[in-house]
Amino acid sequence: IMNAFGWIQPGLILLCITIICSHQCNHLLLQQRKVTENSLQLLDKMGKNFPQQCLREKISFRFPMQVLKPRQKETIGVAIEEIFQHIFYIFSKNLTLAAWDGTALDQFQNGLYQQIEQLEACVIKKHTHYSWSKDVSRLKLKKYFQKIDCFLKDKQHNLCSWEISRAEMRRCLQLIDKVTRKL
Repeated sequence: IMNAFGWIQPGLILLCITIICSHQCNHLLLQQRKVTENSLQLLDKMGKNFPQQCLREKISFRFPMQVLKPRQKETIGVAIEEIFQHIFYIFSKNLTLAAWDGTALDQFQNGLYQQIEQLEACVIKKHTHYSWSKDVSRLKLKKYFQKIDCFLKDKQHNLCSWEISRAEMRRCLQLIDKVTRKL
C-alpha cells in the first residue's frame, strides 16, 4: 500500500505541471499582443526617426502574408515563433553601425528570446511541426528573411541598411499584432 502512495504524489505533480503548461499555452497568443506592443515600443526607442538620407535606398521585401493566415490557431503560434527566431537572428549580428540605444536593443532581444522559449515550450509545436515543416509558407518566410539578411550584407551592415531593416521588422510586428488581435 505504501508503494502505491509513493507513486501518487509524483503523478499528481506531473498532472499539475501539464495542466499549468497547457493553460499557459492557451493564453500565449493572447499574451502575444502585449509582447508585440512592447517590442514595437522598444524598436522605436532603439533608434530615432527614419533618416531622410536612407529614403532612396528603401526597398520592398514583400512579407509573405499567407504565413499569418493559416487554418489553425496553433499554426499561427508556430509561424510567430519562427518569425521571432528570424528577427532575433538578424538583430544579433554586426550591429556596430546601427547607432541604436544599447539598452533598448538588449531589452528587445531579451523579449524576443523569452517569447521564442515560451512558444517552443508549448505543445503547439509538437502538434503542428510536421505539417508546418512541409508547408510552402515556411519556405516563403525563410526567403523573406534571407532577402533582408542579404540586403544587410550587400550594404555592409551600414546605418541605412539597419534603419530600413528596423522599419521592416516594425512592419512584421505590426502584422503579427493585427493577426493576434483577431484571435
